Amino acid sequence: MKARYQYRFYPTAQQQQSLARLFGCVRVVYNDALTICKQSLKKPKSSELQKIVITQAKKTEARVWLSEVSNIPLQQSVADLDTAFKNFFDSCKGKRKGRKVGYPKFKKRTNTQSARFRIGGFSLKGQGVYLAKIGIVNPIWSRELPSSPSSVTVIKDGANRYFLSFVVEVEPIKVNAKNQSIGIDLGIKTFAVMSNGEKAVSPS
Repeated sequence: MKARYQYRFYPTAQQQQSLARLFGCVRVVYNDALTICKQSLKKPKSSELQKIVITQAKKTEARVWLSEVSNIPLQQSVADLDTAFKNFFDSCKGKRKGRKVGYPKFKKRTNTQSARFRIGGFSLKGQGVYLAKIGIVNPIWSRELPSSPSSVTVIKDGANRYFLSFVVEVEPIKVNAKNQSIGIDLGIKTFAVMSNGEKAVSPS
């Protein structure tokens, strides 16, 4: 099963500027792609959107600054929009459980900002983490990663704190086979609470 491991880090002044630029580019690409979707009779494929809002956009004077950041988080931003539309369509068709999911909204300059790197855009360098076109950042390793991460999201929260959130594979929680009716309640502070009282600590 997949889990998130989050660690705080302290970027240099220059890295903060680079991250601010990255967050802005990710937001613009997402909003440009959403604008195109709203103007289209049929939602374009993610690959088509990436070509328009990233590849072709970089050649224009209005979006030439997109070349200053890594291409990978920009592609992930379009992929996130694709996921948002899928959740919306599945919700409309009753294929998605839980509360109704609304039509994707434009991203605003909110207090919390993020950008996601997949493999190829980041790598572990000893005790540091290399982020493409950002450099090496040094998170505070409160605990070891259980496996190699498949992606990392850089987050800046409303208190101007920076975090790296890794997605990793972890061993599924083993449940006693004699108790087939056990329930599991996932939470924030406590990762999982079983109906028999056993707890698993949140991996953060």
